[in-house]
Amino acid sequence: MAMVLKAGARFRSAVCDAQVMVVKAPPGEHELHCGGAAMLGGSAPAPEGLSLDSARAGGTLIGKRYVNQDESLELLATKGGKGTLALDGMALDVKQAKQLPSSD
Repeated sequence: MAMVLKAGARFRSAVCDAQVMVVKAPPGEHELHCGGAAMLGGSAPAPEGLSLDSARAGGTLIGKRYVNQDESLELLATKGGKGTLALDGMALDVKQAKQLPSSD
């Protein structure tokens, strides 16, 4: 289910405890998944019969920021879970800290 992602929007996984907040979003409609199932916005009930896809169970760590390849999407994990976050079928990576210049 494709949706327009907006900064500040919150989503939760349908198959694990993971919850995220959108920090930065690419334009257009996209599919946001966790653990192999579409993420839910607002108070939408989870569909019956869904389960965590073992191939997409790399985990989501609370407090970490997740980005796509070109960093046009950035999510903040507000609650950890067992599922792997993905945008349009591509797994998201933990954002690496930027190296600060030395003050020598």
